Amino acid sequence: MPKKKTDKETADFFVEQIFTGCLAEYSYYIDSAGEALIIDPIYDHKVYTNLATERGAKIKYIFETHFHADFVSGHVDLAKETGAEIIFGPKSKANFQFHLAKDCEVFKLGSAHFEILHTPGHTPESSCLVLKDANGKPHSVYTGDTLFLNEVGRPDLAANEELKPEDMAS
Repeated sequence: MPKKKTDKETADFFVEQIFTGCLAEYSYYIDSAGEALIIDPIYDHKVYTNLATERGAKIKYIFETHFHADFVSGHVDLAKETGAEIIFGPKSKANFQFHLAKDCEVFKLGSAHFEILHTPGHTPESSCLVLKDANGKPHSVYTGDTLFLNEVGRPDLAANEELKPEDMAS
């Protein structure tokens, strides 16, 4: 079972980082005024539905920073269970229903907002999420695998090992 790593609450939203030790993977639960967002959910998605129930929130969005090759995501099952909308960044292609976000597209989450920033590098569809308060002031950025310790992007981990950082920028 994943461990809840940190808690943070502001007037506009609550953020909880969830760490899955066996996968060295972080996911995030964010809620604002009864609406919740999950970022990069793991397959065993009960941790998110339990948090939403505890906090009196409905999971509205599931955001995937990119298609993951290092773990099995729970986004499809979580969406089926909760009715949440799955969001992927530009250039995403999948055989399930999802919202193809545009670069700089903004979504309302309770009294907060989040913006999708297309940041290709790790994969062509890699995107970051900027969480903003009710006044539009940026609070935090969720980068997925756009940033690694001492590295950025790592396109060699994508499906096409021949890609170079310059290719991803075009």
